[in-house]
Amino acid sequence: MSGTPSAAGQTLVGAGVLVVGAVMAYGATFISAEAGYAGVGPNALPWLVSVVLMLCGAWLVWEARTGGYREMEAPSGAERGDWQAVAWVVAGVVANASLITTIGFILSCALCFGLAVRGLRIAEGRTGGGVKHAVVDLATGMAISAPVFWMFTKLLAINLPGLTASGWL
Repeated sequence: MSGTPSAAGQTLVGAGVLVVGAVMAYGATFISAEAGYAGVGPNALPWLVSVVLMLCGAWLVWEARTGGYREMEAPSGAERGDWQAVAWVVAGVVANASLITTIGFILSCALCFGLAVRGLRIAEGRTGGGVKHAVVDLATGMAISAPVFWMFTKLLAINLPGLTASGWL
């Protein structure tokens, strides 16, 4: 197996970025365009991100079709993916998405953080950690997600799912 990806693989990456941008643009059509503060509506950022993704995807496809990604370093890391590590990270994302309305933003994000960190430790070749690491990881996740929750709900008045009716958890 060579150290450089094929032109077909590189083209596929660019096409994937194009598709993600197109799907985001399609989703942006369902967001209200009613102008808010300074004449910018809530659909402005999704449209901007969609357009930039599609431009990047087109550029990646052009690069791949005209000689491959230029000055690309040889890939580092293992030959194969660490599926156990990936499973922990995916479990964190799925847990967050499925529990956010049940246990609230702060706890679901802390759980996502804890599971993802365990997966990243495993990917580094270290053990996943015991109970002590799990408690520290969950506490760190809460220390990160709580201020984000409060900033969005209290300062920006954006509703995020909470655990209690008080709006602080």
